[in-house]
Amino acid sequence: MEARLNPFSSPLAGKVIKHINAAGKVVAESGVPAATQELVKIRASQINGCGFCTDMHTKDAAHAGETQQRLNLIASWREATVFSDAERAALELTEQGTRIADAAGGVPDEVWANAAKHYDEEQLLALVSLVGLINLYNRMNVMVQMPAGSYQPGQFG
Repeated sequence: MEARLNPFSSPLAGKVIKHINAAGKVVAESGVPAATQELVKIRASQINGCGFCTDMHTKDAAHAGETQQRLNLIASWREATVFSDAERAALELTEQGTRIADAAGGVPDEVWANAAKHYDEEQLLALVSLVGLINLYNRMNVMVQMPAGSYQPGQFG
């Protein structure tokens, strides 16, 4: 499979990606645990069918010490016993925020209230921003059909 466009050779894409990455760096330093941030990125990428981001973030998470068992269970986190209540709240917020078009009222109040039990306002803003950023990357990569499988941890950093 070959991408429809090569964003790595485009000056415009380079500028856009630079700004998205700068926003991502702010979120990465937000106080939300790094493991939770990777879970969020992986779950949104799974929902959106973004193989490129799923490949990248599962490999980055494993490289950072995430267990294979937890990586295998992200898509079925509701039935899995390996995630903390805070991680589960972040995953639920991620799903609702990613599927926002499917819910007439947006993210349900009970989902937000559950996340607010585990994260302060700054962390909630970071999670909202992270969900928005990974959804942006997912949509870009799906639209240009970025192939998945060859990413190596640290490749872009």
